[in-house]
Amino acid sequence: MGETWEGTCHDKRAADSESYQLPAGSQLYQDMGFQGFEVEGIVVIQPKKKPRGGTLTSEEKEENRRINSIRVRVEHVVSGIKRCRIVKDKLRLWRESFHDLVMETCCGLHNYRLRYRPWTYPAKNESG
Repeated sequence: MGETWEGTCHDKRAADSESYQLPAGSQLYQDMGFQGFEVEGIVVIQPKKKPRGGTLTSEEKEENRRINSIRVRVEHVVSGIKRCRIVKDKLRLWRESFHDLVMETCCGLHNYRLRYRPWTYPAKNESG
């Protein structure tokens, strides 16, 4: 796990400065903010961009929907963590590793909330 970064820092720049060590053969789902980011021995799964002046095929669009249906769950978790305003507001405490402690605490609170009010996604045939 890497350091926490200020929101104005670009995702790829933050990722490039960290040395991620993921199990070989893992799949990394990433959005367009990480365009060009790769980790050795990891399969990167990213939505396909529409070519300039062109369109995506129906198969490519369906693959993008599949990828995004997985990624949206991660975005929901991030938004659940940001319910703790201390995560998204400017934090002026500069003590060593305090920002990381705040993030870990808010992640724990999110998990605690889910334990007592679980959120479930509809099955594929129910989602319409």
